Amino acid sequence: MKITKVAKAGTLESNDILIMVKPNEFGKTELELESIVMQQFGEVIEQVILHKVQEMGIEGISIKAQDKGALDYTIAARVETAISRAI
Repeated sequence: MKITKVAKAGTLESNDILIMVKPNEFGKTELELESIVMQQFGEVIEQVILHKVQEMGIEGISIKAQDKGALDYTIAARVETAISRAI
């Protein structure tokens, strides 16, 4: 499945994450992550985001994530919402 427009979900408040998605014309998945806990949890955050994208069967997506200490279930929910809005 491919997304057709730009969409976002979440906020920049503490303990939340802002996810912005847009179509990637090269047909691959790209992720740009900024996080206040990058050194401790950066890899886990990336895995949660990419797992949700794969679970939803999405191809050709660019994701920008700005994390402010969100928990895994919040990250997954924000990714799912942003993708749903972009389809």
